[in-house]
Amino acid sequence: METLAIVEFVFDMLLSSSLLFVAYKTLTCKDLFQAIVFFIVFGLLISVAWGRLGAYDVAMAEVVIGAGLTGALLLSALVKLKKMNID
Repeated sequence: METLAIVEFVFDMLLSSSLLFVAYKTLTCKDLFQAIVFFIVFGLLISVAWGRLGAYDVAMAEVVIGAGLTGALLLSALVKLKKMNID
């Protein structure tokens, strides 16, 4: 039982560290495409965190809306922005 608690603690520390790292990279990244990818990864990681907290419905909404829909909209906006700069 003690080993399971240690494994869960280590996983939670890795998850929270990854969230902070990805959030920092999202905000400081110079390339827009990379920033969007980091944003999508952040949405997926935060959904895992919601799942760890037992809020499974919030986790599913975060995956669908936060990572999926918003990521697709941001990538679409980036493509349109690049087309506008070319023309």
